[in-house]
Amino acid sequence: MCELLGMSANVPTDIRFSFAGLARRGGGAGPHRDGWGIAFYEGRSARAFHDPEPAASSDIARFVGSHPIKSRTVIAHIRQANRGRVTLANTHPFSRELWGRVWTFAHNGQLRGVKALPLDFYGPVGTTDSEHAFCWMLDQLRMRFESLPPPPQLDREILQLSTKLARLGVFNMLLSDSRSLYAFCGKRLACLTRRAPFGEATLIDEDRKVNFAEETGPNDCVTVVATGPLTSDESWTAIKPGTLLALREGQVAATLFIEPPGGEKPARAKRTVPC
Repeated sequence: MCELLGMSANVPTDIRFSFAGLARRGGGAGPHRDGWGIAFYEGRSARAFHDPEPAASSDIARFVGSHPIKSRTVIAHIRQANRGRVTLANTHPFSRELWGRVWTFAHNGQLRGVKALPLDFYGPVGTTDSEHAFCWMLDQLRMRFESLPPPPQLDREILQLSTKLARLGVFNMLLSDSRSLYAFCGKRLACLTRRAPFGEATLIDEDRKVNFAEETGPNDCVTVVATGPLTSDESWTAIKPGTLLALREGQVAATLFIEPPGGEKPARAKRTVPC
């Protein structure tokens, strides 16, 4: 299984601390040695770095980790290959344009039969089930809406599409259109919101500590989503499987899920501040 890392912030924020913890798991403290990638949003576009080498020993990862690239929205991924060869084309996150915005997607899990889903406008470059799922999602959104819909409407559609893909296997996902960061938990995701008063944090997989009170302003708000907790001394919250979080400006703007029992009933949205 791969591992995910996402960040939403209300001000441009340096993610090097969290990325160091994730990269250490990419062939160092963890088995995810089959490539990695990270995308930093700047307005409607994103600056992306990819490498099929293990993140723990990648020169490109060291470059990213030594440069304070600040962003309000970040998606990162380390890969343990199960579908598709270890190549640059198969490294996440994947990106495409829709409605004049760069969309970025990363996934972990396996989706049985996903390549039977028909594609129209978008097509994969690599051979992963993940990229096919991403292209299918964007095709569905492009057919459903002529232009970018209001956030609540788009939130509900992303939930419906994510739920359909989750029926094919394990679907843990991060997706962004630059305006929102979506995190869907199919099996395992955790989140953490940092706001004043800020304190210290220590990485689990590396001997590294930071005092966020020295790095942030009093009005800063940052939410981090990861496959599993990255720090040992902060209160991470496990996201319930089947839940979609819509993050905007560093906070969880909406928590959405399909209500049981059975069938696709209308999505419920709950406004919340912390994750």
